[in-house]
Amino acid sequence: MTRSRYRVLQNPSPHFLTATINQWLPLFTRPATVNIVLDSWRFLQRESGFQLYGYVILENHLHLIAASPDLSRDMQRFKAYTAKQIICHLQQSGSVRVLELLALFQRS
Repeated sequence: MTRSRYRVLQNPSPHFLTATINQWLPLFTRPATVNIVLDSWRFLQRESGFQLYGYVILENHLHLIAASPDLSRDMQRFKAYTAKQIICHLQQSGSVRVLELLALFQRS
């Protein structure tokens, strides 16, 4: 997922957020990558007071309505951890072409 800073002005009010895969690659077509996203959210719910009110995961991006005492930090943690876990999954599953595309897009 591309990295950006979320500006949250009213913690802990619910916010509508969107996160996209770099260059809109369709990585969420695999159940394993969707489970990585869900596990990341579960961790944040347990550890940092992250509240998830609703979400939709599409093939190349996701939307969520969430609140947290520090939503900007939690979204940064979510995106960094999720990206690392998805890359690890792609390496383990031998998805060489997708990894090459991600590396190419990261340099741009």
